[in-house]
Amino acid sequence: MESTIEKMFSVKDRVLFFTGGAGILASTLAFELGKLGAKIIITDIAPLDDILDKFRKENIQVTGYPMDALNKQQIQEVTQNVIQDFGTIDALFNAAGGNLKDATVSPDCSFFDLPLEALQKVVSLNLFGGAIIPSQVIAKLMIENPNGGSIINFSSMASFRPLTRTIGYSAAKAAVSNFTQWLAVHIAQNYTPKVRVNALAPGFFVTKQNYYLLYKEDGSLTSRGEAILSHTPCGRFGIPEDLLSTVLWLLSPASSFVTGNIVPVDGGFSAFSGV
Repeated sequence: MESTIEKMFSVKDRVLFFTGGAGILASTLAFELGKLGAKIIITDIAPLDDILDKFRKENIQVTGYPMDALNKQQIQEVTQNVIQDFGTIDALFNAAGGNLKDATVSPDCSFFDLPLEALQKVVSLNLFGGAIIPSQVIAKLMIENPNGGSIINFSSMASFRPLTRTIGYSAAKAAVSNFTQWLAVHIAQNYTPKVRVNALAPGFFVTKQNYYLLYKEDGSLTSRGEAILSHTPCGRFGIPEDLLSTVLWLLSPASSFVTGNIVPVDGGFSAFSGV
């Protein structure tokens, strides 16, 4: 028999919809939540076959769809398929996003030479595809659901303190945090407080997108990687599993009075002044 605490944090049979689901953080979270009994919907423009095979080997109920988070019509079509199959969407994870090397200041490219197209692409991907457009489609359905729902956006440490090289990414993630707060208030005041909107702000996790900033080709830390660890009191980079407990809390009735929050999961980075 489940205890009251276990029931409070249970995700069994809940339908969780991931954009950017092929990414390392999103796919790991989806995998762990699937092992706990959630029904997982993974969408991405990247191939999903290997990820889906991994999930199914663990008997996780998972469905994958090719979907561009910047394409509202595609999102609507996929969402309708999910509703037909599962009846509802309990949570939306807006995990689409990332950075581009061409939108990052480097010794080879100064701020004054950054191509506008690259900056626009990063802002568009992280803000519009990474938060606004999927929320327009799926939050509308959640509002009509008597049980409401939970939207979890992916912000970043860069939203608290702009990182010295990632101009487009920092600006976009700051906008994601602002949009998270705006949408939380808008939905609660105009529709229902049962649809809550919060964001994760991961600290420094190693992903495909930022690996080249943290590690050299020989596997040793870059000067930037060393600087990050020296400013992270926990003394390590994050691993995707570090996000799981925070996500379980944000999904559960335990956080029913929590909306419009940006939750750092950062090993103390945002709390450390450097002295």
